[in-house]
Amino acid sequence: MPKLGLDPRVVRRARELAARAGQPVVDLARSHTTVSVERAVLRLAGVRGADSDGIPWVNRLVDAVRADVGLEHGVAAPAFHAMLTQGVDDVTVLAQKAAAGAVRFAVPSSRAEVTAARRAARRATGAGLKAVDRRRAERDRLIRRLGDPAQRPWIYLIVATGDIYEDIPQAQAAARAGADVIAVIRSTGQSLLDYVPEGATREGFAGTYATQENFRLMRAALDDVSREVGRYVRLTNYASGLCMPEMAVMAGLERLDMMLNDSMYGILFRDINPVRTFVDQRFSRQVHARAGIIINTGEDNYLTTADAVEAAHTVTVSQLLNEFFAHEAGLADWQLGLGHAFEINPELPESFRMELAHALLARELFPDAPLKWMPPTKHMTGDVFRGNLLDGFFNLAGALTGQGILLVGMMTEAVVTPWLSDRDIALQNVRYVLNGAGKLHEDFVPAPGGFIRQRAHGVLGEAVELLARIVDDGLLNAIADGTFGIMKRPADRGKGLDGVAKQAGDYFNPVTEVLEKP
Repeated sequence: MPKLGLDPRVVRRARELAARAGQPVVDLARSHTTVSVERAVLRLAGVRGADSDGIPWVNRLVDAVRADVGLEHGVAAPAFHAMLTQGVDDVTVLAQKAAAGAVRFAVPSSRAEVTAARRAARRATGAGLKAVDRRRAERDRLIRRLGDPAQRPWIYLIVATGDIYEDIPQAQAAARAGADVIAVIRSTGQSLLDYVPEGATREGFAGTYATQENFRLMRAALDDVSREVGRYVRLTNYASGLCMPEMAVMAGLERLDMMLNDSMYGILFRDINPVRTFVDQRFSRQVHARAGIIINTGEDNYLTTADAVEAAHTVTVSQLLNEFFAHEAGLADWQLGLGHAFEINPELPESFRMELAHALLARELFPDAPLKWMPPTKHMTGDVFRGNLLDGFFNLAGALTGQGILLVGMMTEAVVTPWLSDRDIALQNVRYVLNGAGKLHEDFVPAPGGFIRQRAHGVLGEAVELLARIVDDGLLNAIADGTFGIMKRPADRGKGLDGVAKQAGDYFNPVTEVLEKP
């Protein structure tokens, strides 16, 4: 039941403004394509593998098509036209021939050529989408057979050794200790690679490379431990950076359950071009919708660069924008793991009451979303005893406000990459709080007119004011001005801009053609 007494008219106004602010960006995304969108299409069509230099064949194929005819028509029609006219019956073989300079591409011109090329492309990508559908159905069967975790929030724990074969036993140990969701942190810098590495990887910096083979290996390992512990253990990775659409496709094909997929994180924190990001994120979310994948957004990151009190309303604004973009792409509320974080300076008087106000505001604005509640990082000092206590307060805030996904906080945050023993202590902290206060949110009702209600109303009011300014100025201008996370990112700059193309009148994408059907 609502506990903050939010004015429904103000809430409606906030969503209306978010839609008005977001629609021009959606229009921009619908009228453009990128190299990563086109590569994702060809991955669904069946392109696999990489050359001797480790560059995926799908990159080679898109580069060859682009060199001959550009991106503006889409790559599917030229690629399948070439297959039909040159007698190639395997799309990966086509990529290999293109890389060797043995194939030239043209946009089919006659009605018969267009019809034949598009029919072949639809058949190939349709097989890829059917594979995604089968993996979604497989997840549903496993959940029915093994069961979901008995409690909410789901306990979300990170592994990040750099070596997939070390990640696997750590992930299985975490599941046995009570983790419901395992997130494999991606190697630092991978978001800026404009290709996806191939195969199983054993070297990474502060994380493990996100590859389709690594996805497959970890999913199989978690299936094994799911049967052992008697509940379905979910797997998370990243659909972000320059290969966001391809990551989404690979996640769908390998039955990942959650993907980090924020509409602005790559813009703000990786300096990826805003247009590239919004085009890529729309396609990736359409794939996630089809695959039944929950997205996790990154609002918590704003509070690592901006003050968590002064910038609290920017988190709410971003959540509302992420919700609009997600709904427009076809995601349902149960797939919206909207992010927020426990990042107020604990030395500030009434800091815990403010944390409760912010967390409860998010919970009430998005009642059907499995919100992702993030632990303290910015104000962890290296004092592990203080850190463990602060994580306990974070866990209590999650219990009091009914969060959906609770990321396990580590007392060694800002000191070392956690050891298994650190994770065990952190999980003990979570279990103690959730066992002792797991349903306390049923009894917790802030006092009418009290501090928590007033703070929540104030943050929502500031969010509405900011959204109104964004509607007037434009979202891309707001991002350029440093509105979110104090990072200034102009729309005509940033990494990956050269991989964006405006769609021509005859643009053809057999995947979005299916995903956009009502």
